[in-house]
Amino acid sequence: MTRRTCWTLAALLLAPAAATAAPFVWPHGARAAVSLAYDDALNSQLDQAIPTLDKYGLKGSFYLQLSNPAVEQRLADWRRAAAHGHELGNHSLFHQCARSAPGHDWVQPQRDLDTTSAAQMQDQVLLANTMLYAIDGQRERTYTVPCGDVLAAGINYLPGLHQGFVAIKVGGAAVTPAMPTLDPYAVGVYAPEGQSGAQLIALVQQAAAQGTMVNFTFHGVGGDYLTTSAQAHEELVKYLAQHRDLYWTDTFLNIMTYVKRQHRGDH
Repeated sequence: MTRRTCWTLAALLLAPAAATAAPFVWPHGARAAVSLAYDDALNSQLDQAIPTLDKYGLKGSFYLQLSNPAVEQRLADWRRAAAHGHELGNHSLFHQCARSAPGHDWVQPQRDLDTTSAAQMQDQVLLANTMLYAIDGQRERTYTVPCGDVLAAGINYLPGLHQGFVAIKVGGAAVTPAMPTLDPYAVGVYAPEGQSGAQLIALVQQAAAQGTMVNFTFHGVGGDYLTTSAQAHEELVKYLAQHRDLYWTDTFLNIMTYVKRQHRGDH
C-alpha cells in the first residue's frame, strides 16, 4: 500500500466524523441562551427590574459595586433577590476604570485604573467575593469588568482572577459569534441605553438564528443612568417568558457553568 493510499483511506475515515460534528446544544432544545444582567447595584434595578423579572418568572444577574451606597442601604433587598434565585455578581469594590480612556473624565483620581496596580486590583476583586459571600452565602461567582477596562497600570489584571470565577465578562458584541470557541474569561456583553423593546428582542432573535447566546448588561431601568425604559425592559422580559421553548433565560452563572461543561464534554 502506498503512502498516498494510506492518506486517502485516512481522509475517508475521518470525513464522516467531521461532516456529522454535532452543533452546540442548549438545554431543553432551546435555540439560544439569554443572560439579563444589571451593573452597579442601582436602586432602579431593585424597584423596576427585579419586580418585572419576578412577575414573569425569569432570573437575572446583578453585579454589585460594593462601594455603592445602595448596597448597604438596601442590603435586605439584595439578600431577598438572591434568595429568590437571582445571581449577585462581582463588579469590584470601587468600579475602577481607566481615566485616560475617552469620555472617562468622571473617574475619580483615587479610583483610576491607570494608577492602580494589577496586584491591588486582584486583591480588591477577590475581597469583593468575600463580601458577596457574606450577603448571599454563595461561593461560585462571575465577574463583569468595570467599563471593560482590563489594564491596571498597563498590565492585564484578569489572568490572576481566573481561579476565583466561573466566567468573566469584558465587553464587546451582544451576540456571541460561536459557542465552541468562546473564552469563558472574555465573554462579550452589550450595555443597552435608550433602545426599544423591539430592538432588544431583535438581538435575541439574532442569537437564536446563530444558535449562540446574547448577553445584556443593563444599568438604569426606568431611572438612574444609561437608562433603558421600564416599558422596553418589560417588553423584552415578557417576550422571553412567552418563548421559553426557544430561549433559555437564566443567570450568567448558570449559563456559563453549562457552557464550560459542554466544552469539557460533560454531558
